[in-house]
Amino acid sequence: MKKNQATVRVRYEETDQMGVAYHAKYLVWFEIGRTELMRSIGLPYIEFEKSKLFLPVLKAYCEYKHAARYDDELTIKTRLESLQNVRLTFNYDILREGKLIARGYTEHAFMNESGRPVALKKFSPFLWNRLCQALGNLRD
Repeated sequence: MKKNQATVRVRYEETDQMGVAYHAKYLVWFEIGRTELMRSIGLPYIEFEKSKLFLPVLKAYCEYKHAARYDDELTIKTRLESLQNVRLTFNYDILREGKLIARGYTEHAFMNESGRPVALKKFSPFLWNRLCQALGNLRD
């Protein structure tokens, strides 16, 4: 299973009057982690878009353990968790100074430019094989 790590610092605009990060920003940080993981396996999102393939979010879940605050340096650990014919799932851990402050996942569909689901293995064997390699297995 492919893992990646990215670092962000909580910006002032991401916080409320008390300096606590707004809950929806965690989903933005998940996106940063996901984008960097895909880049690390040689599949930046632009490669999908060049193939007229898109990865909209179907599900998003976040469990908050502790608040992130203004100027905290956060580590986003992202894992490519599962790959199915038309779906892809990522897991995330957000840490501050090594302590888990949030965890969650997002599930995405492979869709064409018309917004219709696509069986990735048939649509793009190249992208399918790269994702299978990142998961550490080759699916037939």
